[in-house]
Amino acid sequence: MDVAEVPAELVQIAGRTFRMGSERFYPEEGPVVEVAVEPFAIARYAVTNRQFARFVEASGYVTTAERELDPAEFPGLDPAGLEAGSLVFTPTGGPVDLRDWRQWWRWVPGASWRCPRGPGSSIDGLGDHPVVQVSFEDAAAYAAWAGLRLPTEAEWELAARGGLDGAAFAWGEEPNDGMRANTWQGRFPYANTGAGSSGWVGTAPVGSFPPNGFGLCEMTGNVWEWTTDAWTDGHRDPAADTAHGSSCGCGPDAAARSGGGAAASPRVLKGGSHLCAPEYCLRYRPAARSPQTPDSATTHIGFRCAR
Repeated sequence: MDVAEVPAELVQIAGRTFRMGSERFYPEEGPVVEVAVEPFAIARYAVTNRQFARFVEASGYVTTAERELDPAEFPGLDPAGLEAGSLVFTPTGGPVDLRDWRQWWRWVPGASWRCPRGPGSSIDGLGDHPVVQVSFEDAAAYAAWAGLRLPTEAEWELAARGGLDGAAFAWGEEPNDGMRANTWQGRFPYANTGAGSSGWVGTAPVGSFPPNGFGLCEMTGNVWEWTTDAWTDGHRDPAADTAHGSSCGCGPDAAARSGGGAAASPRVLKGGSHLCAPEYCLRYRPAARSPQTPDSATTHIGFRCAR
């Protein structure tokens, strides 16, 4: 399969200086700093299941979630817990303690990009949906194969803002009404009425929601997206940071794996996802950020490429 058969519709972004971050919402987003970004291009859409399938077919690549865990990295873990799998969002039956993400995330053996929710699920009919259950390593491997790369955090945020420097959302200051981005509509984590004109619950096909000022779709909502930056607790000298911070409420802890494992420096996720609920995880915004270990794969993390 030739790389040319996997088109990435790239949008050229002019180099500029912009105000990165926010001091209006969560502490890890501050302080606001001026950042100069060189010209670059970024994909109009997140990488889809169809595109990722072509990559796997051409390269024989095996994703992180499809590999058994290394016993050396998970000492003391029951051998049964070493089988391949990943984290799957599972709605609760009603209200729960929102301080414990384990209420709605579970480790599912056999879950992967091919069957995101575990054995019995599939991506049939979801070719235009963003691929999920991909680790940072998986995303970087795809990008390299396609002759591209992953964006930096600053590039991603500049692109997501769509020219609205300092605005709360990718479209301005108005809250999401369910038609601007694919985010949780209803009571988290048990009642989701769906977003958009089609009432999407879970991921939506790329291009389902209005583009931002640069013509980029779903830069916020739908799926969190990997960037190349290592996590720091804010926009300051990384040498000053000693802690990894905490993930957003809709996602698992940055160190979450089946039983834990060897420490790995988290990378920055951007954009929020279909699991972001405004009263609990208001992170479907350009400035929002969350840490995640590079080997993590979940049902709400995807990526897009840059050059």
